[in-house]
Amino acid sequence: MFKNHPKGLLAASLANMGERFGFYTMMAILTLFLMTKFGLDETTTGIIYSIFYASIYLLALVGGLLADKTRNYKGIIMTGLLLMSAGYVIIAIPTPTPVPADKFALFLAISCLGLLVIAFGNGLFKGNLQALVGQMYDDPKYSKMRDSGFQLFYMFINVGAIFAPFLAVGVRNWWVEKNGFLYNADLPTLAHQYLGNTITAEGSERFQRLAGEVGYSGSDMTAFAGDYLNVFTTGFHYAFAVAIVAMLISLVIYMINKNRFPDPANKHAAAAGGTAVTEMDIKEVKQRLYALFAVFAVVIFFWFSFHQNGLTLTFFAKDYTDLSQIRLDLGFATLEGAEIFQSINPFFVVFLTPIIVGLFGWLRSRGNEPSTPRKIAIGMGIAAIAYAVMALGSMGLPLKGELDAMGGLPDAARVTPWLLIGTYFILTVAELFISPLGISFVSKVAPPKYQGIMQGAWLGATAVGNSLLFIGAIFYKSISMSATWMIFVVACLISMFTMLAMIKWLERIAK
Repeated sequence: MFKNHPKGLLAASLANMGERFGFYTMMAILTLFLMTKFGLDETTTGIIYSIFYASIYLLALVGGLLADKTRNYKGIIMTGLLLMSAGYVIIAIPTPTPVPADKFALFLAISCLGLLVIAFGNGLFKGNLQALVGQMYDDPKYSKMRDSGFQLFYMFINVGAIFAPFLAVGVRNWWVEKNGFLYNADLPTLAHQYLGNTITAEGSERFQRLAGEVGYSGSDMTAFAGDYLNVFTTGFHYAFAVAIVAMLISLVIYMINKNRFPDPANKHAAAAGGTAVTEMDIKEVKQRLYALFAVFAVVIFFWFSFHQNGLTLTFFAKDYTDLSQIRLDLGFATLEGAEIFQSINPFFVVFLTPIIVGLFGWLRSRGNEPSTPRKIAIGMGIAAIAYAVMALGSMGLPLKGELDAMGGLPDAARVTPWLLIGTYFILTVAELFISPLGISFVSKVAPPKYQGIMQGAWLGATAVGNSLLFIGAIFYKSISMSATWMIFVVACLISMFTMLAMIKWLERIAK
């Protein structure tokens, strides 16, 4: 698999895999943690999620700038790993739930501080590791393998992401069951409504019925609501602790193998297998930067749509999907919850990457491989198809407000999980045409002295798209499900047609 690729690629991929395992452990449960811990609604949760997700990528600009200025990519990457570990420690420490009113702001601020530290560490790590991988392929011996190299690198990211949500959910559900209860996705919301005196009569009746089903035999529903929320969120805190272990493993892998990576600070970097920084004509620099910024602007619409997989698509799994069809007994805990859908996308990435790499290799051998910008445009069209599938599958479902008044849908009225599974499959194909190839395009086109900050700018464009994620949460609560998904169809089509309009210019710059 790694034949004809630089030796440092496998080491970088493994280091990234460990870090991504920790990251996706957290991301799988973050939105539901915020809603359960603090009783936040979908819109407020969406705003926090959007700001955090945007910060992760926006701070990559800072990381890239520091690396380009100091040429100390390796040291900054290591600092990023340490900061992310510290951030996970902050959010892993259990605090009382339900949160006392006089400490609500404090505990929410502590959680947000932990997320900010994680975001800053990620900004130092992610883009700069990508830049190091790109520098490996600046060697003419490996240059023709750049696209496939980044696809393999991207695949290893998702190996960790496959298992992270399962482990996060397993730890959470293990703690719930250890304390004498069973998992139920609807109970935290109903518990907050009960404690806040906002529950409807229909919701109250369902709350009492579900309490009995999960193992409560008493009559004090206030006590049950508090106990269930406390146990539920403590399980989330312990799941965050898993990310700490993953980060330490990633740090060890990185430290052992860091000498395999290029060292741009070395005057003899090219002779040592790295990349020497060369001066480039100012006119060519400007042309390259214009092309990169044009692509960055276009992919904003794609990321705004694609990263709904951690927000509105997760809400949909919790509120409208029959989760009883995907329950799995692990022995120590029952694996069930909307969060496990977060494993589907990375599973498909790992499964499909060799197929798509093989397809592009076959086309390359026949002289028909599409250019990288053309692949990206195709991916955006595929993403539009995914959300069109969601729109068709959501027709006839009640509005979110109607569902809340009912206290949740019974399993018989919910949609099959195959709707989300099929959507994630199509979205993954789109992702493989865009994300690893976009990184590859940046590494090829970026002027040598701006490699770190341009990788950061690619992630910065992702940040802008992520900062708009909360709009999806607003639509989710205010319009029909089908109309919500059609918004993302339109966003992806705008990206595709804009990219196609620039395709000849981008291809010329890339050559």
